[in-house]
Amino acid sequence: MRRFIILMAIVLLAGSGLHAWTQTADQPERPRRIYLDEFRPTSELITPEHLLTRARFPCVNVHTHPGRLSDEEIDEMVRVMDEANIAVSVSLDGQAGPRFDEHLEKLTRKHPGRFAVFVRMDYQDQGEEGKPETWDVNLPGFGLRMADKLTDAVRRGATGLKLLKTLGLYLRDPAGKLLKPDDSRFDPVWQRAGELGVPVLWHCADPVAFFRETSPENERWEELYRHPEWSFHGKDFPAHQELIDARNRVIARHPKTTFICAHMADIPENLALLGSYLDRWPNMHVEIAARVAELGRQPYTARRFMLKYADRILFGTDGVPPMSELIPHWRFLETFDENFPYEDNPFPPQGLWNIYGVGLPEDVLRKVYYENAVRLIPAIRGNAEDGVKAVVIRPE
Repeated sequence: MRRFIILMAIVLLAGSGLHAWTQTADQPERPRRIYLDEFRPTSELITPEHLLTRARFPCVNVHTHPGRLSDEEIDEMVRVMDEANIAVSVSLDGQAGPRFDEHLEKLTRKHPGRFAVFVRMDYQDQGEEGKPETWDVNLPGFGLRMADKLTDAVRRGATGLKLLKTLGLYLRDPAGKLLKPDDSRFDPVWQRAGELGVPVLWHCADPVAFFRETSPENERWEELYRHPEWSFHGKDFPAHQELIDARNRVIARHPKTTFICAHMADIPENLALLGSYLDRWPNMHVEIAARVAELGRQPYTARRFMLKYADRILFGTDGVPPMSELIPHWRFLETFDENFPYEDNPFPPQGLWNIYGVGLPEDVLRKVYYENAVRLIPAIRGNAEDGVKAVVIRPE
């Protein structure tokens, strides 16, 4: 009996070993573990594609930055504009003072009617770099001096005022404290813009995710890993909503001044909240520059928003877009294409997702492409039938 039990144990052990060996031999080898920046999935989805290279109507791009382009690069920019049906590009790179003339002349000398120029706020003036106590913005009377600079720029041909997120995120007083966007020292500037009839185009914040901890839960982790300087989390940075609220208080205080809030008012992640702002302040408008990625991932909500607020939305791209960057804009606005990349880039700059078109009707496209710009920006004139162009206005 004992010999039988030992024999059975040997058989069972041998069998289990054979089974384990068989399992190991049949087990497929796992692919190697990869890093996030190596993950570049190619969709197998097959759906209709409309690779539009031209806007359906003449278009005004209210957000471009051609300030550092050579004459040859400006020529190329205009060539792309012609091909894409962009009638006018608005440069947001005008500098206060004599340099404004140089920029305007460089853009319009060979290409009259194709460019309008906004002037930027001048905080430093003759102050020393790295010494904020010497900057004009920190000296008594800055608001009126800057308002006069705006008046001078408009007389030179400027057709609006541009603000960067410098105000609120970088600009500091002599004690090192960040200046708030609703600081009363700037009130004379907003008031003067209203008196001159020129809009203020304001970029006041960045995506909400940039104000969150760069943790595994952050939806823009990969982007912030590549650009840690884009993070506004911690330190003494204000919360995202603090910046939005401060800007909104300025808009509320100056109902006679037109504000065009850049990048979908810096809150495209919450269109319901943005809609409540537009309902409250009729002098507030938005433009879509560099936010097609955000809008296109919520196509149902975005389409309802754009239909409801068609009179308040302007077209913009940011930068100086090549045709490869314009095609997704036309697809987003004019088609119902699905699951397509918002930029021709293996590392899409604003989120690891694809977008969907909202297929806007023609009457809304007209408003977004040019009618709202013609209504809000003094230098933009015309219509689709007779042509849209920019004129240089120099009031006395």
